[in-house]
Amino acid sequence: MHRILITGASGTIGSVLREGLRGRFPVLRLTDRAALGAAQAGEEIVEGLDLADLAGLEAAMQDVDAVVHLAGTPVEQPWEPILNNNIIGLYNTYEAARRAGVKRIVFASSNHTIGFHPRGRHIDETVPPRPDGRYGASKVFGEALGRLYADKYGMEIVNLRIGSFQPKPKNIRMLNTWLSHRDGVHLVDVCLRAPGLHFEIIYGVSANSRNRWHDSLAARIGYQPQDNAEDFAAEILATMSPEDEPLVERMFHGGEYCAMEFDGDLADIG
Repeated sequence: MHRILITGASGTIGSVLREGLRGRFPVLRLTDRAALGAAQAGEEIVEGLDLADLAGLEAAMQDVDAVVHLAGTPVEQPWEPILNNNIIGLYNTYEAARRAGVKRIVFASSNHTIGFHPRGRHIDETVPPRPDGRYGASKVFGEALGRLYADKYGMEIVNLRIGSFQPKPKNIRMLNTWLSHRDGVHLVDVCLRAPGLHFEIIYGVSANSRNRWHDSLAARIGYQPQDNAEDFAAEILATMSPEDEPLVERMFHGGEYCAMEFDGDLADIG
């Protein structure tokens, strides 16, 4: 792979990937609505690009070998920004890539696609989606759209159900869900390079002792995470206990996202 396009390159994950992938591929083309600063060696900058601009996205995709799509609304929000960025904007991104002849897209999906599965249940890539909010539902749409573009147009789509991408875990839930910056860079790198992919789902987590998310793809493509949230467990458990989490948060994989606006009957969710 020669030229990799990263959308949303000024965001939290994008900034880490920009630094971590620099030098691993000959050219990184970086896009965002926000300022990206001066181009470093091996970088191309496309500032001010909005996901609503299909023609602009198609132009940015020219001569690109693969896309890492991070741009969009990254947290739970009212419907309008999610619709514009994570539904319409995602369609524009996939369609621009198809028109430009881009073969592979690594899509920043989310663990919130499966947030309402009970936390005690181990999860793999075959479980049905159970989104825990509008944001999670938009990522379910993104995975479905990726399936369409893989099957109908022969593109290679890798959906990363990213856990808690943080410098270090902050709470008890993250002892399960943490993805370190180092492991995140490594994961995206192997997803860009792995041969023979079609439509894949992989959970973006480090080598956490308490991890409950598993998939068949990780080892097959060479993902070998180095960090373990358990190294921070004593520090975290010294200041909080599982009982400190509100009931809805501790019952489900999605944690606090499940508790937001919750007005359902827990007895109906199994």
